[in-house]
Amino acid sequence: MEDTTNFDRIAIAIDYIKKNFKDQPNLDQVAKEVHLSPFHFQRLFTDWAGVSPKKFLQYLSIDYAKSMLQDKGATLFDTAFETGLSGTGRLHDLFIGIEGMTPGEYKNGGESLSINYSFAESPFGEIIVASTQKGICHLAFITDRDMALAELKAQFPQARYRQTVDLIQLNALYIFSQDWSRLSDVKLHLKGSPFQLKVWEALLNIPMGRLSTYGSISETIGNPRASRAVGTAIGSNPVAFLIPCHRVIRSSGDTGDYHWGSTRKKVMIGWEAAKVSLPENEN
Repeated sequence: MEDTTNFDRIAIAIDYIKKNFKDQPNLDQVAKEVHLSPFHFQRLFTDWAGVSPKKFLQYLSIDYAKSMLQDKGATLFDTAFETGLSGTGRLHDLFIGIEGMTPGEYKNGGESLSINYSFAESPFGEIIVASTQKGICHLAFITDRDMALAELKAQFPQARYRQTVDLIQLNALYIFSQDWSRLSDVKLHLKGSPFQLKVWEALLNIPMGRLSTYGSISETIGNPRASRAVGTAIGSNPVAFLIPCHRVIRSSGDTGDYHWGSTRKKVMIGWEAAKVSLPENEN
């Protein structure tokens, strides 16, 4: 009975936020709608929705802002105003925090971005790695360099590209030489939906040499029934290996599919397991 009551409260709260997100209601206002204290409501909403009320409001706001920015006639000021934000500064902070790019970069399809890219060898085949000044934005295993570059450019069609190796790329490639102490230097610049970013963040918390399942990831992000959607988000991971989607397997124990080949996935899992089992002085 209590679960039913709580479900009804969360449903009312979600509906209220969806209808009033342009007013940017605060925690007290939403909690009042379901007759709970702000503290109790915050905890209850997070348990049921998997995100805080504030984060849920941010996701709704950025989805609306993105729809406006896809209209080339909409200015950043107009977008901020129509989304209920106090100014372009808050719009900027919202995009940086959730999308990993500025609203201007999103609107222009990466027009203001400068992307460096290079090709390198890894234990699992040749890769293409690309970076902006903020971090790694793309890493993929490849078989054809021209095709790989075309796929990268399709993600940021208006960006400026230069084939060169930079420090951001070098820091990322240390992961293949097993210099794990350098992993804290790796920065990522990701472009994805709020749900995708949430899934990719969960993948980053899977330790090397360990495995998780699609169901476990769904539980981790607070949406236990979203295994299929989680699988889709994992399959669209733009940064191979650094975001370790290869560490996610089916609950049956089967390794499952992998964007860059199921055989490569099995090899990667075995390689990592062997490396973490070695004494420190042999790594």
